[in-house]
Amino acid sequence: MSLPPGLLDRVERYLAAAPLPDARIESAGGLDVPVGSPTWPYPARPRPGERVTADDVRAAVALQQAAGLPAAVEWVCEDSPTTEAAVRAAGLVVDSAPLLVAADPVELLMPTGVRLYLVGADDPQLPRYERLASIAFAHPGPHQEAGGSTVVPAVGTPLGSPRTAVLRERIATGRTVMMVAVEGGEPVAVGTHHPVDVDGVEVTEIAGVATLPRLRGRGLGAGLASALTAHARETAGLVFLVAGDDDVARVYERTGFARLATVGLADLSRGG
Repeated sequence: MSLPPGLLDRVERYLAAAPLPDARIESAGGLDVPVGSPTWPYPARPRPGERVTADDVRAAVALQQAAGLPAAVEWVCEDSPTTEAAVRAAGLVVDSAPLLVAADPVELLMPTGVRLYLVGADDPQLPRYERLASIAFAHPGPHQEAGGSTVVPAVGTPLGSPRTAVLRERIATGRTVMMVAVEGGEPVAVGTHHPVDVDGVEVTEIAGVATLPRLRGRGLGAGLASALTAHARETAGLVFLVAGDDDVARVYERTGFARLATVGLADLSRGG
């Protein structure tokens, strides 16, 4: 599938702009480190065109730890070819994930009996939807869906946690759009997208698409992502996501997404 030029640059500008309302940006060599609240953390990222060293990674991790943030670095491999070696040299273990853009989306139907709802900021069930995502991401399995840059709350996150308050504020201001799939009165899948204005054009990332482990393989995640994409494209000029792995990426490719690049990820839970 042929893609128009400039998409990766727009994704990079989105990733640089997304933390700005929530965090101050500190420098660690060739890395920018968003320092804000631990309730909605962002990873350190390379600055465009700058070489990243192992010392830069160590300095970024030190800044994150001092601020009570999870130590994490993410980068687009095609744009930052030195970062992987630097992260490995700093003692972290690297993972990677496909980055895809909505090129020619196909509208998918949810299974019979499943209904989709946009979640309002005042929805009393919001902590329950967060818990669903927490359970799903704690049990990735073979059908894990789009993860993205949003950090999913840990298993056992208490109802009414500080993160819930942040999420309510983001939904109220339009910075997060959440959609939930309900079957028999029970939430079974959830997902979000996060619009950001990039030089006057809305760009959004689909993230946190998760299905209850016992219900995977029914097309709930793909259907929910399709609905999120349709909603996003009403206002966004570019919609992208980071798939959980190559198998998940192939599912999204069948729904009209196209591979654009590869995202590198590293954090202390992956290594030392």
